[in-house]
Amino acid sequence: MDINWGDLSFGYFKTDYNVRCYYRDGKWGDLEISSSEHINIHMAATGLHYGQEAFEGLKGYRGKDGKVRLFRWQENAKRMRESAKGIMMAEVPDELFEKALMKVIKLNAKYIPPYGTGSTLYFRPLLFGSGPQVGVKPADEYMFIIFVTPVGPYFKEGFKPVAIEVVRDYDRAAPLGTGHIKVGGNYAASLRPGDRAHKNGFGSVLFLDALEKKYIDEAGPANFFGIKDNKYITPQSKSILPSITNMSLEQIAKDIGLKIERRPVAFEELETFEEAGACGTAAIISPIGKIVDHESGKTINYGKEAGPISTKLYETLRGIQEGTVEDTHGWTTVIEGI
Repeated sequence: MDINWGDLSFGYFKTDYNVRCYYRDGKWGDLEISSSEHINIHMAATGLHYGQEAFEGLKGYRGKDGKVRLFRWQENAKRMRESAKGIMMAEVPDELFEKALMKVIKLNAKYIPPYGTGSTLYFRPLLFGSGPQVGVKPADEYMFIIFVTPVGPYFKEGFKPVAIEVVRDYDRAAPLGTGHIKVGGNYAASLRPGDRAHKNGFGSVLFLDALEKKYIDEAGPANFFGIKDNKYITPQSKSILPSITNMSLEQIAKDIGLKIERRPVAFEELETFEEAGACGTAAIISPIGKIVDHESGKTINYGKEAGPISTKLYETLRGIQEGTVEDTHGWTTVIEGI
């Protein structure tokens, strides 16, 4: 196997095996191993017709010490259960989620990128309604699958400031809809404005709240945060996905002496921040260099280099994930035998 680990993009790369499990007759079956990249589902499956689908994303890191670590997988399992509740799917128990993770990483251990390459092994747990329905109602059967793929940085710039375009003519999620759970519909709604932003030369988009267009919502596929007056400030809203990375950064910010504010963040407040960033599993932190709002003609600049606090947060979290910084909160799970 000859992989140029340093040149990987954040995309799909074929690995050897995935793991699968079916929910039928009110219970989960045995975990199955497959080498196929394809799944055979009923043409009337609710996952295809009524959006009964949820997914997660987490990473495995090869540390400087050679050990492989998973970061807060329990929170991914918890969030997937919340997504399942939100759209009435069978919930995946922690025990099954963990067993599937451990099985799939060991089967594909040769695809874990070496330490120092900037690449990681990305896990994609997927849950969807596989049982057929024609009426609008939940399925009786569900499929749970996890596949893995080695990935490079989410943004090609890496840990460098990106330009963000404000979106006012599209909504990512309704105020009382599915924005707070990780389901495909939220991402489908973001595709067109995201594609437009990329064509306009921007790294990502910044959505405003769908109700009033006054407050910050999501930063494309990630949570938004701002730094000012020794405070870590991140939006609070029922339509924002609870980010495990954001939650972790809040704790690290608290550890280094910052005050934490999770509250509605008005658009006008953006120009008062000393630093700003987007955070999530894929990028950890993507510093924001500037935010452009075409409607008002306003451009907010944060600088061409990442700010000192964002840099400290990024280096600390990445260090915990890779084992070079002490894991005082017990966030990582070391995978033995690989």
